[in-house]
Amino acid sequence: MYRITYGSTMKLFGSSGIRGKFGDLITPEFMCGVGQAVGAQYGSVVVGWDTRTTSPLLARAALAGLASAGSNACSAGMVSTPTLANATGEFKAGMMITASHNPPSDNGVKLWNPDGSSFGQEPMEKIEKMVLGERIKPAPWDGVGELSSIDWAIDRHMDMITGRIGPLKAKVVLDCGNGAASTITPHLLRRLGCEVIILNAEPDGSFPGRGSEPTEENTRPLAKRVVDSGAVIGLAHDGDADRVVAVDEKGNYAGGDTLLPLLCKLEGKSKVVVPVNASMAVDRFVGKVQVIRCRVGDVYLSEKIKETGADFGGEPSGTWVFPKVSYCPDGIYAAARLVQIASEKPLSERLAELPRFITVRKRLDMPPNLREKAMSRVSDALKALSPVETSDLDGMRAVFSDGWVLFRPSGTEPKLKIVVEAESKKAADRLLKTALRIGKEALE
Repeated sequence: MYRITYGSTMKLFGSSGIRGKFGDLITPEFMCGVGQAVGAQYGSVVVGWDTRTTSPLLARAALAGLASAGSNACSAGMVSTPTLANATGEFKAGMMITASHNPPSDNGVKLWNPDGSSFGQEPMEKIEKMVLGERIKPAPWDGVGELSSIDWAIDRHMDMITGRIGPLKAKVVLDCGNGAASTITPHLLRRLGCEVIILNAEPDGSFPGRGSEPTEENTRPLAKRVVDSGAVIGLAHDGDADRVVAVDEKGNYAGGDTLLPLLCKLEGKSKVVVPVNASMAVDRFVGKVQVIRCRVGDVYLSEKIKETGADFGGEPSGTWVFPKVSYCPDGIYAAARLVQIASEKPLSERLAELPRFITVRKRLDMPPNLREKAMSRVSDALKALSPVETSDLDGMRAVFSDGWVLFRPSGTEPKLKIVVEAESKKAADRLLKTALRIGKEALE
């Protein structure tokens, strides 16, 4: 079992909170320590959890840690991540026990501010230092925090969304993926007036219906049901429902890469924020709207939206941030908004208007101890190819005359992620072949 060595210099937070295998990094002892660190700084904290089998246990450990540090700790129960973030508006901070789309053996935690944004770099580093530093002294016997619970988080989240999206008369197929979306999205869409056909709505942390990530392969049953039922759209959430992707009325998969330029166009008035791994289709499609790039990860997406006053931000993963409602990626609000968009005009027709490029994503195993050396080798190899432009904002991105390549260490897994996008399949194949060679040589 994993034990923290106090004074350790290891890094806990990735681009989307802390994640790891249960029983390794993520244990009740560890989560209690995170709760103590958060509780020592914030007077009242709300805790929610997803459907993973280990989540209730870890949530109780977090609640115990919070109270032992003197914080008033409140349980919101099993909820989606955006529901928890929405409820955090009534507290000083929020803790969501989840590993999002990771395998069922994993778990983790994300920390939230009252405005719905993730903890930024400075507060994350402070928590990390406390967890890995000296043991946190508990509050005295008469200073421990109170433990309580709330039952209004889901209804309040639905009320917020229905107040912004009017009645909808549409047939929708919804795949909850056995995740936390099952607690809210079906009820929300029906409240809005939709006829909803539900798949994988039973909360189950082993994710028996499909993988926890709504990939094209995992959503094929959804696509078939959309076509067979004559629905206007199909929707699929990840494990904690901070993300959502779609299937159009013809059964075509519309993942984050596809939906991103469309949502940027529809939501953007003056500025939108996208990460360095986003398609150049965004720049081509949004017209005069300024496209601002940021590091990959919803933490950095929300930070950049707040910093620039952007109207919208999204990632190719299916993460959507609507700052008019929250700085948290809200897959629930996005689901309702996508139904609204598909009701006004067939989604297939909207997607046909988008510029098309060939995008390929690959992952290579990368031991953490090779990270710096591998990225240095990648940088040297890319620059030797005389690209038109390079950027080290997040990993290493090289732009060529007919496409671009990005190498980036994953913020949640021991992987080196490679993204290639090009004007044609021939160019994409050439760039991918080169990228894979560079990546494998860098990891030798």
